[in-house]
Amino acid sequence: MRLRERVAIVTGAGQGIGKEIALALAKEGAKLVIVARSESVLVTLEEIQSLGAEGIAVRADVANSRQMEDMARKALASFSRIDILVNNAGVASNISLLDMKEQEWDINLKGVFNCTKAVLPTMVSQKNGSIVNIASLSGAVIGFGMGEVHYASSKGGVLGFTRSAAAELGPLGVRVNAVAPGVIPTENLMAMQKMKDYAKILENVIPLRRVGRPADIAGPVVFLASDEAQYITGQLIVVDGGLSIQ
Repeated sequence: MRLRERVAIVTGAGQGIGKEIALALAKEGAKLVIVARSESVLVTLEEIQSLGAEGIAVRADVANSRQMEDMARKALASFSRIDILVNNAGVASNISLLDMKEQEWDINLKGVFNCTKAVLPTMVSQKNGSIVNIASLSGAVIGFGMGEVHYASSKGGVLGFTRSAAAELGPLGVRVNAVAPGVIPTENLMAMQKMKDYAKILENVIPLRRVGRPADIAGPVVFLASDEAQYITGQLIVVDGGLSIQ
């Protein structure tokens, strides 16, 4: 197992991509600290434990810096170290720029900052750590004109954060990379009728002729977290079935 005895924090692990990432890390031997606002994170914990892996669940909001500091303390109290952080938590909504309010603008990027700040003292003291940020095809690679200005802006910011943090933290032994999912029909996305219709159209456009699955994202994250990627930092892996080359 590639991650035996490593301690991994995964945010937004209650469902969808975050849950799949947490389970994939557990299968590779990692000890998990899974974070989400909802009770669904407890279900994910049960599944992790059913795999024979160790883990704890923390109900918290990544947008709250104090809660993230407390989460990091709980991780250290349980497992004494932090090796991997997967900044997956985020929100998506569909609203035009004309109708957008300030509170809708302030999404996603703040959580990446808060979680990274919370774990950095430990990773730097260990002189080792891997941070994987979940960006998006939208914003980080291309733009979608579907009421996503706020979402695309935040995910573009995640990519900028990844590259600059990698340059700053590399000499301290911490790697920072990002994964940009394409169209992944998670529960949240499919709650929007526009996304359902769009996903059907894209199936005939994507070179691999299907939309993505959460497991498609989990594999690259495990790779970036592992020693197989020990000479990779500041990079973006696009996982979109080839959509962005069209």
